[in-house]
Amino acid sequence: MVLKKKWPKFISWFLTRPKTAGVFVFICLSFIIGFTVYQQYRIIKEDERREMSNTLQIVDQNIEQLLKNSYTTTLTLALTINDNGIPQNFEYVGKELMDSNSSIFAVELVPKGVIKYIYPLKGNEAAMNLNLFADSYLKKEALKSIVSQKMYFAGPLKLKQGGTGIVGRFPVFLDKKFWGFSAVIIKLENLLKSSGINSVDNSKYYFQLSKKNPVTLKEVFYLPNKSDFSKKYNISVTIPDGDWKLYLISKHQNYLYYQILIPALFGFIFAAAFGFVINSLLKMPKELQLLVHIQATKLLNSEIKYKSIFDQAAVGIAYIDSCSGNFLEINKQYCNLLGNSEQEMKKRNFQSVTHPDDLEEDSMNLEKLKSGKIREYSMEKRYITKKNAVIWTKLTVSPLWNINEQPTTHIAIIEDISSKKEAEELIKKNETRFKSLFDDSPLPLREEDFSDVKKYLEELNLMCQDIDTVKNYFQKNPKSVIKAHSLIKLISVNKACLKLHMVKTKEELLFNKSTLFNEDSSCCFSQHLLAITQGENNFIFDTIIKNKAGQHRDVNLRWNVIEGYEKSLERIIVSTEDITDRKLSQNVILKSQQRIESLINTIDGIVWECDAKTFAFNFISQKTEKILGYTTEEWLENPNFWTDHIHPEDRNWIIESCALQTSRNLNHDFEYRMIAKNGSVIWLRDIVNVVLENGKAESLCGIMIDITKTKEAEKELNDSFNLVTEQNKRLLNFSYIVSHNLRSHTSNISSIMDLIEISESEQERNEMIQLLKSISNSLNETMLHLNEVINIRTNIGLVSESLNLKQYIDNAQNVLAEQITLNDVSITTEIPKIVMVNYNPAYLESILYNIISNSIRYRHPERKPAISIKWIIENDLTILQISDNGVGIDLVKNADKIFGMYKTFSNNSDAKGIGLFITKNQIDAMGGNITVESEPNIGTTFKIYIQ
Repeated sequence: MVLKKKWPKFISWFLTRPKTAGVFVFICLSFIIGFTVYQQYRIIKEDERREMSNTLQIVDQNIEQLLKNSYTTTLTLALTINDNGIPQNFEYVGKELMDSNSSIFAVELVPKGVIKYIYPLKGNEAAMNLNLFADSYLKKEALKSIVSQKMYFAGPLKLKQGGTGIVGRFPVFLDKKFWGFSAVIIKLENLLKSSGINSVDNSKYYFQLSKKNPVTLKEVFYLPNKSDFSKKYNISVTIPDGDWKLYLISKHQNYLYYQILIPALFGFIFAAAFGFVINSLLKMPKELQLLVHIQATKLLNSEIKYKSIFDQAAVGIAYIDSCSGNFLEINKQYCNLLGNSEQEMKKRNFQSVTHPDDLEEDSMNLEKLKSGKIREYSMEKRYITKKNAVIWTKLTVSPLWNINEQPTTHIAIIEDISSKKEAEELIKKNETRFKSLFDDSPLPLREEDFSDVKKYLEELNLMCQDIDTVKNYFQKNPKSVIKAHSLIKLISVNKACLKLHMVKTKEELLFNKSTLFNEDSSCCFSQHLLAITQGENNFIFDTIIKNKAGQHRDVNLRWNVIEGYEKSLERIIVSTEDITDRKLSQNVILKSQQRIESLINTIDGIVWECDAKTFAFNFISQKTEKILGYTTEEWLENPNFWTDHIHPEDRNWIIESCALQTSRNLNHDFEYRMIAKNGSVIWLRDIVNVVLENGKAESLCGIMIDITKTKEAEKELNDSFNLVTEQNKRLLNFSYIVSHNLRSHTSNISSIMDLIEISESEQERNEMIQLLKSISNSLNETMLHLNEVINIRTNIGLVSESLNLKQYIDNAQNVLAEQITLNDVSITTEIPKIVMVNYNPAYLESILYNIISNSIRYRHPERKPAISIKWIIENDLTILQISDNGVGIDLVKNADKIFGMYKTFSNNSDAKGIGLFITKNQIDAMGGNITVESEPNIGTTFKIYIQ
């Protein structure tokens, strides 16, 4: 009762203040219109955000899948590297990997940061031998993968071989030491094609890919449209494998404002007009207050109200006969929506413009309205325009009769929601497409809810704890892992996942969940939980699962939180790619490589392969270390290793010969020397095969066989042959000497004996006997000389000592001092006191005595005798040179007599022709040589070559 009493007073107070009432009405209507417009804006904005988010998510998943395939490729490529860091079957494995992944442009192996292996090499030659650590930009991105020990995708960057691409590098470690990288190259255009960016409708959106430059730390954009889009509506996602940021940008950023600006403008005009009308009405004289209701009714039916409110409304409004459905009054917006004029619309009823599929529901609602079952109704319905187009509207129908009155007319308000319906349809299509991609994907996928798992970890106070702390907890409390696994909610699962676990339905998978959760799965799930406690939203690793049949399968597991659910973990996509067959293939390849490597290492020779043009080796077997002392790493690090270590005397002709035979596509083999690591000379027989590609020599391969012992045996055989030949010559010469000299003595003795027998007197016989004694003495002397020569030649066990040459020359001069003084001989000695020779003492003394005494004996009668003794080195040979200015020797006549036994070439009565013969034999016995240079009346020079 109190409220009823106060309400008329309030209205009365309100009606007496027209301006306040008008402003109040304007504010109320403005608030209602603003709220309605804002809600419409939120709906449109949310629809656009959902559409963009779905599009960006699909592209992001495609890129993630491509990068995952690239990771698999680099891992497989890294497995070709043996324990010694040498890639095996690189060309074959590279070709297979390229054939299985069309998005990859090339694969590489990068030992110690230097690109050494590329497949395919053709077209990528410019990148060969590129040092990643020599460039600051490449070095920083390369170090990221080494530090993280994970694959990292560098770029996009300009490739040495041309074009723009990204390079995925997987760090390879052997015995916990960094070996290098296994890498893939993906051209940027292939990345865009595989991601689906090119297939997205570019009339509404466009993509942009960016990354912070590791040197300048500035964000760099790589896709064509690089204009500033910071003021445009956009969403983004981060791709951690390459530190990229992928943007999806709306092209028409202002279209939302246009959609809400006009309705808002008309709404505020309507509110202002209505406030103005209220203000005008309340300004009427007080005497007309009794007629306010009549005047308000007339005002509502007046032309001013009709034009300002009815026609200018932002929605379609129509008065309709409730019985016939005919249009009685209709505003411009209603006519515009249906494309008919006002006159045309008044000739029709609402049934004629309603879509047939919606007419029954609309008619039923109207009957309920007329029967009083409902007071008003709203529905979404379709209208058919004059051009037979279909538009979607939101219809609101209110009666214009009171309860229990006969139905007369009703008002219908329609709002165009075609854009909203299109957006909803697009969302449905996207959801259908996503569901199709999810269900029909060949990759096993499942969507799970981990929200309860996260809450359980929070209850255990493990979130954000140290990694070691969490690991220790799970190791000590395995039941906690099992309980956490039981809290996972399986939202959906695709066909491939059901097939992997050998179940038919999602329910069957849930029913067998505890059976499939084995010991290996428990260890794997512990890694999941560890990642959740560290706040990670995605991770990848290989593990083992067990299916319903009890089979264990190797899988590559990828765990990703859907954007927007990072905190709650309510939606997570888990992919489990079956890599069992790949693992088996990798093991087969690895075993095959090991067998081939073992076979190669058992070959008694160095197996090798090199480039046909540069002779840069890309493979060398481990036998090189046994034969030459060099490791395979030392050989392969230097492209010119082979040419640099060929013996200098063989290098030029070997390189020229190999290049010539290769240019002719001819297999060949040759023998040459190489310098081993310890400095020794090794003889090799190199058997070379030319590998042709398109008729041209692409590479060379072959085997190097150590023939050093064969060469040494051959040399020893030649030396033995030369020695035997020389000995035969000496033997023939000695036999000639023996036969000649002894025959002359024996013939003389025989003749004298004949003369003795026929001698007539004792005196004559005594003379003959004296002559016989002389010949006997001469024969004895000859036998002594021959015996001395035999001793020299047969004395194999000569004892050699380190002798001071200067001291022995002085000793020889002391022995010959009387002759030197008597003949006033001048001797000049240029022998350093430190010169030591390895010689037999008796032979050295005899040699010096014979040559110096000969120089004194054959002095020139017209000049003072002068002898010069020098120690010289010529062509690495040590020589003792003794020169004199004596009578000289005519070498033209006597060259063959100089070192012969009993060969004399002067008139000196003391000459017997035995001294130089013995000297020559002594020098030969010590492994040396003696030569002579002489001219008559000028002098003679003897050169004694000492080993």
